[in-house]
Amino acid sequence: MRLPKKIRQEKLKDKIEETPFITDEALADFFRVSIQTIRLDRMELSIPELRERIKSVATDQWNETVKALPLDDVIGEIIDLELDHRAISILDITKDHVFSRNDIARGHHLFAQANSLAVAVIDDELALTEKAEIKFTRQVKQGERVVAKAHVETLEKHNRTRVVVESFVESEPVFKGNFTMYRQKEQ
Repeated sequence: MRLPKKIRQEKLKDKIEETPFITDEALADFFRVSIQTIRLDRMELSIPELRERIKSVATDQWNETVKALPLDDVIGEIIDLELDHRAISILDITKDHVFSRNDIARGHHLFAQANSLAVAVIDDELALTEKAEIKFTRQVKQGERVVAKAHVETLEKHNRTRVVVESFVESEPVFKGNFTMYRQKEQ
């Protein structure tokens, strides 16, 4: 049974507050309405689209926290960050990211997402990639969302830190990188 518009919009507002990174598609499934109905409801309620909600949360929470590079230089949108411990970013693969003849994402975009996340997770003003060992485990297609998860595996001596980044589409691994990061300060 479909909810009346007023009640649906109230519940929509609550649902987005509860899970701010939920997609319009997931909301449409949840409320059993069309994606267009969700978009119209969001517009009436002045709720921005997912990308803008993510950007807003990321800017508010991590703009002052990320030290090694400007937040705008991170490829993808940071959605979680604990310096020198872990970080998560998402990247929606669009037409700009893929080869035109087969809609497969260019590898350098996946690498850039992972590498910039490895830099962002470092709690230092200067963090540079010294070495990267990477492995692509499956092709990523246009329209897919890549979730990259970085964790600082070890804090090493001589101003080096190892960061492991694993990227997924849904729960399927698509990329793994072991990054040795040079940092200005020794931990």
